[in-house]
Amino acid sequence: MLSGRCLCGDVAFEVHGTPRGVSACHCGQCRKQSGHVWASAYVPEADLTITGTPSWYEASGTAKRGFCPRCGSFLFWKARDENTVSFALGALDLPTGLTLQKHIFCEDKGDYYDIEDDLPQLARS
Repeated sequence: MLSGRCLCGDVAFEVHGTPRGVSACHCGQCRKQSGHVWASAYVPEADLTITGTPSWYEASGTAKRGFCPRCGSFLFWKARDENTVSFALGALDLPTGLTLQKHIFCEDKGDYYDIEDDLPQLARS
């Protein structure tokens, strides 16, 4: 089981299933909300237990983003039409045992950095 929390500790979560889709997202929305690249993985909603009450922001018609209302930590991403929830790898307690598998939305990445590892780089998701 993995566990994580926001910066202030008001919102915590436990991951009970096997995380999938371990990736770094370079889309404009993730960059703006996180301040750079957002690394995440996902599990079925039933495999994620959230303690505390995150605020949710509907950034688009397809997804909403969960964050701590007190400290602002960006913790979750939830597609409207899916039964999975993505969670922030940076919020996890160590060790995670996870390894990045890919970069997504690379066509939207910031112009101030290069992706220099050998992982797959998908233009979209």
